[in-house]
Parts: sequence; C-alpha cells; structure tokens
Amino acid sequence: MLSITYRSVEMSKRLKHQQSLERRVLHFIGRHHLVTDKTPLVVAVSGGQDSVCLLHVLIELKEELGVELYVAHLDHQIRGAESRADARYVTNLAHRLNIPATIEQRDVQSYHAERGASLEESAREVRYTFLAEIARSIGTDRVVVGHTLDDHAETVLMHLIRGTGTTGLRGLQPLNRWQTGSGGLTVIRPLLEVNRQETAEYCQQHRLRPRIDASNFSLSPLRNRIRHHLLPLLQEYNPQIVDALVRTARIADDDLGLLDELGVCSWQETVRRQGDTFILDRDGFSALATGLQRSLLRRAIGELLGSLKDVEARHVEEVLTGLTLPTGSRLSLPGGLLFSVDYNRYLLGFDQSLLCPFPKLTGEFTLKVPGNTLLPGWSVEAAIITPVEMQKEQDNFTAYLCWDRVGDRVVVRPRRRGDRFQPLGMEQVKKLGEFMIDARVPRAWRQRVPVVCSSQHILWVVGWRIDDRVKVTPGTGKVLRLHFERLPDDVSC
Repeated sequence: MLSITYRSVEMSKRLKHQQSLERRVLHFIGRHHLVTDKTPLVVAVSGGQDSVCLLHVLIELKEELGVELYVAHLDHQIRGAESRADARYVTNLAHRLNIPATIEQRDVQSYHAERGASLEESAREVRYTFLAEIARSIGTDRVVVGHTLDDHAETVLMHLIRGTGTTGLRGLQPLNRWQTGSGGLTVIRPLLEVNRQETAEYCQQHRLRPRIDASNFSLSPLRNRIRHHLLPLLQEYNPQIVDALVRTARIADDDLGLLDELGVCSWQETVRRQGDTFILDRDGFSALATGLQRSLLRRAIGELLGSLKDVEARHVEEVLTGLTLPTGSRLSLPGGLLFSVDYNRYLLGFDQSLLCPFPKLTGEFTLKVPGNTLLPGWSVEAAIITPVEMQKEQDNFTAYLCWDRVGDRVVVRPRRRGDRFQPLGMEQVKKLGEFMIDARVPRAWRQRVPVVCSSQHILWVVGWRIDDRVKVTPGTGKVLRLHFERLPDDVSC
C-alpha cells in the first residue's frame, strides 16, 4: 500500500509539472501573440529533445490554440548515416502522431562551398529557405522552432563575443522575421522560458525518445564552445549566470522598445525614402541623441537589406563616426550599401548614381574669375585672395591654387579619355582613371566628377585632389580660391 501511495504521489507531481510546462507555454504564446486562430503552423523538428518536446506540447495545446500542425525536417547531409537516421526518426514520429510532414534533403556542403559563409551559417540559411518553402506550400508564413532559455542565454554571450551593440543583447526573440530567397518567414519560439533540463524531463516523462546529435558535443562551432566551456566557467563566478544573461536581454529589449517608440517621430521628421535610398536630413539627424541615431540607422539598414543578420555593431558605429566627415565622404557597408555625406543630407542606399554628390555634368564651362558661375547642378565661386586670407575649410569642395601658375582661362568639364594630372604630393603624372580607381571613386560617379582645367593641364579633381604643380607655396603671391556648391535639384543654370 505504501508503495502504491508513493507511486501515486510521484505521478501526481509529474502530471502537475507537465501541466505547468504546457500552461507556461500557452501563456507565453498568448502574451506575445505568437499564434492566430486557424493559422497553420510548420513545426521544425530536428529529432532532438527540444524540438520533440515542442511538438508534443503543441499537440496538447492545438485545440486551445485553434491551429493545425505540419512537421518539417531537413537532412543537411552533413552527418551521413546519423542524418539519415534522424530523418527516419522524424518520419516515424510524425506518422505515429498522425501529423502531416515533409522530410527532405539539401546539399549544405555545396551551398557552403559556393557562398563562402561558415558551415553553421550556410546550414541555417538552407534550413530557413526550406522552411519558408514548406510554409508557403501550406498557406502560412509561420514556423515554430524549439529554441529554449539556454539557447537564448548562449546567443546573448555569442553576440557579446562578436562585439554586439544593444540590439544583440536582446538575444533570441519570441517572434521575428527571417528573409530568405523564397520570401519572408515569421519564426516563433514558444519555449524561450523553458530550459533544456525541462525539455529533457518532459520527454522522459512522456516516454519520448529523442535523437542525440553527436555534433552538439563538437567544440568547433562557437555556440558549442560557449555551451560546454564558457558557461560552466562563468557559473563558477555566478551560479545564476543564465538568469543574469536573460535579465540583461529583457532590459535591453525594454530599452530598445522605448527607443523605437521615440524614434517614430524622429524618423518622420528626418528620414525619407527615395527608391532604394534613404535620405537623412543632415542638420536634423545630427541633432538627435546618439541612441536615436543608432536606432534609426539600424532600422534604415534593416529595411534596405531585409534583415540585419550580416550587420554588426561596428558597421553602425562607423556610420555614426562618418556623420562628422567632410562633404563628399563615403563609407561602404555590408550587402552593397553605401553611406554618403552630402551638403545638407546623408544618403544610404544601393543606387550609386543617386548617392553620388555630383549632378550629371556634360560639356565644358568657362569660369568667371573672379565671380560666380552657374553650371548644371553647381554654383562655382572664384575669388582671388592673399595667402593670409586662406582658411582651412573642412570641405572637399573648396580648393586653393597658386594664381600665377593657373593661367588666364579656367574651365570645368567631365573627365576625358587619356586625362592625366600630377596629384598633390606626387612627383609623377598619373592617369586620371588610375587615380580614381586608387582613390576608390565608385565607377558610377567617375563621369560626374567635375574636373577643373587650365589651358595646359588639370588643376583640380573636385572632391579629391588638386594638381601638385598649382599648390600654394611660401612664395605664392596671389591665391585662386574655388568653391563648388551643389544646387538644389529644382534649380538649374
């Protein structure tokens, strides 16, 4: 009798724990609005304990959630016989649970060789592309994955190691969008408040026998080194390190949520989109707090690229530093994005012709010296001054030339085939085309760059370099000051 009573108590505890886990997941789904009624859910099942636990919990909750489930499993063809065994296991599991499933193979190694990304990243991209295809085929965009509280903490640490900003400190989110070549995908993570030990206990209590992936014990992937080495070491300093990391992630998420709210008005006032380019009002954007600038930049970059997965904190910080660069400065960003500093605006986008601070220039124009000359898209001011009157403008569009060496006629034109000049600081003449390549002038800009010439040779490649032969020296008597100013788009000469 005592033995029976003891078993009954233990069974009662197990049932209570099971209900607690499932109730917690249901509450988490509702709190974060992860599921809508009658929306099919693709459940990514690897065969490991977390995904098997997830599938079982969702089966228990599907009536309350009002959803249909569909299992998807991808064999990455990396682990040979073990991968094939995983696929058979998931096939049998789905059949036993009477849930439709798609089990496929993809050649991740070939994709990895073509793309050059890490094997882990390549596997992730192939997997999410597969999941997006399955989701679209059953009329949904929602895929459920089995990431747990431990995965969340490991992700925060991994982002810290890689040099994350505040956004990376958020770790894994209950819901986020993943952009693939097959379209957008909404990834939901109902187990983010459940730890790995709990999923193992759940599987054991329900007599589920998940597969064990031996690659999880390999120390090659960074995540595994964090899991097996770094976290145990940190627990010696703080036994509650996982809780501390999760708490940090929650605080970062709250702070970023506030920044997003504050950024709505700032975005409307300082940012506008033109095609594939964002145009930022230079004065208005520069006046914003750095945190808001960072938030708006990440939003703009994310919208242009479709996601921020290849964008690191250092890229955003480079742009923030670039806000104070002289007009005409440019920065290259991941995904082919360019950031450019113009007179009264910052430009962020792909279209180099729009990003170019130089309007289209055709023909040859003689400058009034001294005086003002209007060119297509430009106003050029020429003045004769003394060396004492020279100023050090932080501007790539102002130049000082030795007047005695310039000559009587000064013209502005685009570059021509065979152009050569002697860049300031060099002793030899150089082809203008080679100079532009060395100076990393984007190809689409080169024909628009104004070239100031005398009757003898080039005097100044506007925005970059004057000719060494007309530089101001201690013996210079008179100085020609040239200043190019971009005209608004609606003003013509």
